[in-house]
Amino acid sequence: MTTAVVAGLLAGYGIAIPVGAVGAHLVAVAARSPWRTGAAAALGIAAADGLYALLAVLGGAALVPLLAPVAAPLRWASAVVLVILAVHSTVAAVRAYRAGPKTVETAPPAPRRAFLTFLGITILNPMTVVYFTALVLGGHSTTGAAEATAFVVAAFAASASWQLLLATGGTLLGHLVTGPRGRLTTALASGLLIAALAVGLVM
Repeated sequence: MTTAVVAGLLAGYGIAIPVGAVGAHLVAVAARSPWRTGAAAALGIAAADGLYALLAVLGGAALVPLLAPVAAPLRWASAVVLVILAVHSTVAAVRAYRAGPKTVETAPPAPRRAFLTFLGITILNPMTVVYFTALVLGGHSTTGAAEATAFVVAAFAASASWQLLLATGGTLLGHLVTGPRGRLTTALASGLLIAALAVGLVM
């Protein structure tokens, strides 16, 4: 059981810590939203990681050949969605800056919407399930239901803890950067980073 928990924690942190386009977008959303919205978005990412960990321990090697034909289209879809989000965020920030400080800012997404949005974005990445499947098949065996459950829960907990850390960092950044110019700068930087990482998904 302990081995399964450790393997799940390592797997969860292994997929979560490299901050990609989704992580960058999480920080950007958290910076302009209440903490509960950023936390909901973080849990959406972690839920997708947990789901893919569950699919990996249940399906194992059978999932890889099924995903192979759709891996490229899913990567393209994920990249397109992320670029759209980056453009939307950048345009909104520029409009708010040009309109002046008296403009009422666009309301941040509700926590439920943030959760579903980030769950969907993360699910679009088939490499996550390939990653978990490779770990399961490569030696982190789960011989019973209890060990499989421990692996999945540990992977979810690890991913959730890291994503919540990113969301909290984004919220703190949003509180520190309160001026119009600072918000514009961080929004533009975030948009460029997200777009660049999204393009990297299909390169």
